Amino acid sequence: MDASVIAPRMDAIAQIRNEPVQARSTARLAALLDAAAFVVDEIGYERLTTAMVAERAGASIGTVYRYFPDRIAVLQSLAARNAERTSARRLTELEDLRHGDWVSAFTAAQEVYIDAFRTEPGFASLRYGDVLDLRPFVGASAIRSMSEQSVAVLVSRFGMTDSAASRTAYESAMVIGDAIAADAFRRDPNGDPAVLANGMTAITALLSEFFSAGS
Repeated sequence: MDASVIAPRMDAIAQIRNEPVQARSTARLAALLDAAAFVVDEIGYERLTTAMVAERAGASIGTVYRYFPDRIAVLQSLAARNAERTSARRLTELEDLRHGDWVSAFTAAQEVYIDAFRTEPGFASLRYGDVLDLRPFVGASAIRSMSEQSVAVLVSRFGMTDSAASRTAYESAMVIGDAIAADAFRRDPNGDPAVLANGMTAITALLSEFFSAGS
């Protein structure tokens, strides 16, 4: 998949002071973001400091400031990375020919999102729409960007109606899916299955009118 297509709110990454151009610098930046993710997972993003990131990464505070001007930039960059990763995986599922109808394709894509709550440190706190929106930005939100890309795939593969109404409905479906997943994982560390099932029922009902019968 063209990486240029997967660009939800990458303006957040622009907060990084020095964009890495060597593998060594890229690895160091990844390590800092990984460290931030674990700290967020343990104590929440509200309490994260750059000093905590440095300590968890085994780096100096100067190394952190080499890449990030402040803690907000760390949080935004981590959230943008989470959004980028899940967007790529969700789009892959929508495009996967194993899924013969839109419901199975969408369900698989949503499972990617749900799995991120279980497996990605810090994802439950930093995902589409959260810390990404702490600062002004230029362009579409992460959810809107992902929604537009998803609709394009569903129009092409399953004949989804391509209209303002369908695009709005899909974006709403993503917002609902996010809220339902967050509630499910607040209730149960593994995601309350009844809550998740209710979410899928609501989402498929919302979107079904934009697909012809049997698609």
